[in-house]
Amino acid sequence: MAGRVGYAPGAYDLFHVGHLNILRRAREHCDFLIAGVVSDEMLEQARGRRPVVPLAERMEIVEHIAFVDAVHAEVVPDKLETWRELKFDVFFKGDDWRGTPKGEELERRFAEVGVEVVYFPYTLQTSSTALRRALATLDGSASAPELAGSARP
Repeated sequence: MAGRVGYAPGAYDLFHVGHLNILRRAREHCDFLIAGVVSDEMLEQARGRRPVVPLAERMEIVEHIAFVDAVHAEVVPDKLETWRELKFDVFFKGDDWRGTPKGEELERRFAEVGVEVVYFPYTLQTSSTALRRALATLDGSASAPELAGSARP
């Protein structure tokens, strides 16, 4: 890989225009873009629910986005461990992490190895959570545990 390598992790569940926007913007800031697709198990651990679309299918969808050069199954929670494997130069994250203890810790740890953290705003009109709610309502199966969770991709 030549040039600046970027890494954009996400669930990419119920793929929508917000996901596309993040990947498009990430690609504008690097020469080679790796999209990290978070595993089903890690999503269940972090959000208390499994994704609607399984990992292999989410990876295939993301792999076919023109400005994504490579796809990586993210199976470990430690982003620095992922960096050790992939050696990216810039890490892309949603701006809801900016200024939070989690975001500041991420920035500090990545600064130690020379990785820049770039934040992007989310597309507020569309979220996987909103899509999940709409599907559950249409299906008549809406329940509090299924609908709980972050509105982030």
